[in-house]
Amino acid sequence: MNLIEKIDQKYKNSIKEKDSNTTNTLRLIKSAIKDKEISLRGKQDKFSDGDILSLLQTLIKQRKDSIDAFKKANRNDLILKEQTEIDIIETFLPQQKSESETRDIIESIIKENKFDSIKDMGKLMNIIKSNYIGQIDMGVAGKIAKSSLGN
Repeated sequence: MNLIEKIDQKYKNSIKEKDSNTTNTLRLIKSAIKDKEISLRGKQDKFSDGDILSLLQTLIKQRKDSIDAFKKANRNDLILKEQTEIDIIETFLPQQKSESETRDIIESIIKENKFDSIKDMGKLMNIIKSNYIGQIDMGVAGKIAKSSLGN
């Protein structure tokens, strides 16, 4: 069962269970997938699970950014709503690597490819994106990569 089928199945179950939070979040995911498919028409034949994982990570990043803004505005009700959406979206992502695992992966990629300056940051991030889709928080990876390459 591919990722779109899993999302559809969970969506149907949430409607049957009258779980409005899950239903609304899954509707949002389905809408984002449909938008992406429309924008890729003619450019790409098929929308892969990797594309969906990348899209889900983008949705999570948007919610985390919203949470930061809501914390500044002291809106705990909206923080809770966004966090609930993040939790639902994360159920479709593979297990995330910890910060120390991410650091180890980045260090090994730097050694293997002999990256030695901040100019190699783009190449490093592309390797991480292609090899660890959905497994690594790219925000954390960017900070680690910048500190590792900046030495």
